Amino acid sequence: MLTISHFSKTYKGGKRAVDDLSLQVEAGDIYGFIGHNGAGKSTTIRAAVGAMDFDQGEILIDGHSITHEPLLCKQILAYVPDNPDLYDYLTGIQYLNFLADIFKVDARERTQRIGDYAEQFALTVNLGDLISSYSHGMKQKLALMGALLHEPKLLILDEPFVGLDPAAVHVFKGMMRALCDRGGAVFFSTHVLDVAERLCNKIAVIKGGKLIAAGEIEAVKGDGSLEDVFMELIEHA
Repeated sequence: MLTISHFSKTYKGGKRAVDDLSLQVEAGDIYGFIGHNGAGKSTTIRAAVGAMDFDQGEILIDGHSITHEPLLCKQILAYVPDNPDLYDYLTGIQYLNFLADIFKVDARERTQRIGDYAEQFALTVNLGDLISSYSHGMKQKLALMGALLHEPKLLILDEPFVGLDPAAVHVFKGMMRALCDRGGAVFFSTHVLDVAERLCNKIAVIKGGKLIAAGEIEAVKGDGSLEDVFMELIEHA
């Protein structure tokens, strides 16, 4: 579903943000991507969704090149950054209908999906309000709803749980599992290691732009907790 092969990114000034990273996200995977701030997580994610060019390597979305077939790839995936930039002058429902128009979601399907997601996220009564009046958590919920609206095969998220209350975290974890049960996949970065440990079947650990561990979560963490193993990997890598 997502194939990253020998990906490298160097910023102006010569800073190597990511160095020769390779990983594979398959259908059904909930794949956690963990590392300290500045480790290269957001750089990798932005390149994977076509929001950033890169120097070396190849990134495929369901077998299609994000470099050479960006529009096709963006029809397949959905992306939510760590700080979603929404249109404050629109209402919540206007924003969702705007996205539904872009992805050609028909009227009946969009109405049903918006209603279902809004009810689950307890956002129904707020959809007529301007986004500028939303709290950070409400904006995060709206961004997640918008990402799910066209039923993507691949969901790519940068710190998706930041700003969500516990009830919304619980709801969204269920949505992630449902997407994977339909044959999709989720790739997301997070600092919340206990959530990653309970939710993910695979993880990757990155430090200083280099992948230092990846694979089935049980194989990576062994008999310890993910937090303990993460700290040990970061310290000794």
